[in-house]
Amino acid sequence: MATRPRGFMLAVAVAAAAGQFCAASSLASETSIPTPRVTIYPGDRLDDSVLDDMEAPLDAGARRGVVESRKDLVGKIARRTLLPGQPILTIAVDNPRLITIGTLVKIVFSEGGLTITALGMAMQAGAAGDLIRVRNQDSNLVVVGVVQPDGTVKVNEG
Repeated sequence: MATRPRGFMLAVAVAAAAGQFCAASSLASETSIPTPRVTIYPGDRLDDSVLDDMEAPLDAGARRGVVESRKDLVGKIARRTLLPGQPILTIAVDNPRLITIGTLVKIVFSEGGLTITALGMAMQAGAAGDLIRVRNQDSNLVVVGVVQPDGTVKVNEG
């Protein structure tokens, strides 16, 4: 019978104990995260009917960059294909675009009691809260503004 070095046997014992500890600790510290119920393609809107829950570890390393709540997903748009049963990364979803490139948008400047509106051509796509560039149709100047929930672009200066 061949004898194994004492270090080898110790390594095997440590590995077995670590495997049992990891299995026991992962079972004890899990919570549910939302996952797709069906395949979701880029551009599809997420709603509660296409989401399911999956048990996942609580440790920060395993959960980094993963959406942890259904409320953070409902109403968002998929940026890439989302597969059933797989965790959804925060970079894989986005707010729906209210403005697309090349569309006419209403530019609004408001300060105090003065409000000036103009039409402009969107040079960038944007969702509510995004900062985008718009070319003023009257002056041909490019202004930068924030997309409002109603689809207008609010500028502060220039």
